[in-house]
Amino acid sequence: MSYNELRKGRYSSPSQEYFVTTVVHERYPVFEDFTAARMLVSHLPKLERELNVKWLAWVVMPDHFHALLRLEGNTGLSETMRRLKGGTARQLDQHLNHAGRFWQPGFFDRALRTEDDGLQIARYIVANPLRAGLVKHIGDYPHWDSIWC
Repeated sequence: MSYNELRKGRYSSPSQEYFVTTVVHERYPVFEDFTAARMLVSHLPKLERELNVKWLAWVVMPDHFHALLRLEGNTGLSETMRRLKGGTARQLDQHLNHAGRFWQPGFFDRALRTEDDGLQIARYIVANPLRAGLVKHIGDYPHWDSIWC
């Protein structure tokens, strides 16, 4: 799916919750590196403070990032993801001695509807390492969090 197709119909609304996914360029498993994964994780509280975004649940997988977030201020979803990807790309490029594109362009998103169950979506997100066979117990995987845990 092209970047422009991903953007079609996208709008941001305060208090709206979104399920988002962004993928590393060429699906390179950069986050198998523990320090690289923690660098991404350490960026999340900064964005909460600066953009008034609430990370409800998230998981860092070897080659992508899933999150359930709520926009609590005036910053839109596209700007939030731009700041996440831009800020982490600079740090990670330096850490990994990498040059060039870090993230694939764009991101996937789905606005939750009132009938959606945020807790169920959070469970789906944090269970990704189990489904991928990375661990047998979610507590053994270090790169996830949820407000419901």
